[in-house]
Amino acid sequence: MMIVDCSFVAGDWPDECAVEELAQRAIEASIAGARLELPTDAEVSVVFADDAQMRSLNRQWRERDKPTNVLTFAANDADGPFSPLLGDIVLASETIAREAREQGKSFEAHLTHLIIHGFLHLNGHDHLVEAEALAMERLETEICAELGIADPHAAH
Repeated sequence: MMIVDCSFVAGDWPDECAVEELAQRAIEASIAGARLELPTDAEVSVVFADDAQMRSLNRQWRERDKPTNVLTFAANDADGPFSPLLGDIVLASETIAREAREQGKSFEAHLTHLIIHGFLHLNGHDHLVEAEALAMERLETEICAELGIADPHAAH
């Protein structure tokens, strides 16, 4: 079973136990939905932060001076040796809450989708070109559906 290490470092997050369970379910559903074969000691770090921290990370690593909803930092390089630590998924509470309100979604549904999105990034999925973006969106929609969450990419 995937090891999901959750850290609450900043932000106004709901019940930490419930959020940790949500993260575990989202990642397990992502593994099944993407048909990933991972070693039994595979681990992912999920960091629950706030907009200030996210803005700092986004500025440092992406040269964008604003917060974003999710950032991922992969520990494995396609050309390097495999590490059981897949990487970090960092989430920003205020941005996620604002987007959920704007899109008419529950905070939990939007957070689940973003964890799935981040986990897929750590496992080689991307959305830099249209064909890859469509494939990633389709996979996210399928995984969300397995969790009882409406299509996160449907028009709001």
